[in-house]
Amino acid sequence: HLSKPRIKDGIIENWEHDLRAVARHPNMYCKLSGMVTEAHWSNWSPAQLQPYVDIALDAFGPDRLMFGSDWPVCELAGTYQQVFDALRECLSSLSQPERDRIFGGTAIDFYGLNA
Repeated sequence: HLSKPRIKDGIIENWEHDLRAVARHPNMYCKLSGMVTEAHWSNWSPAQLQPYVDIALDAFGPDRLMFGSDWPVCELAGTYQQVFDALRECLSSLSQPERDRIFGGTAIDFYGLNA
């Protein structure tokens, strides 16, 4: 769950330090999930999630990041579709192949799935 950043409080520094330490190990991967329940449940926005997504993307890259909805827990703060759309917005500056990795390709490789 992206190491449970304190999005609601806007705290990044310690979380970023620890996440980057994990990312230095090439066998470590990260799921972009669980963010909306770490933000203000009733009024979060993709803009609140963006700095955390950017740090994870910089630390792991598209080949070691994968989408995770955190469903059904995400329903405390938003629907599956809202979570998906928010992450899609946060990743809109990436190329289509990079987004394809995060929204499926990385998970296929990581879990050894046949696709």
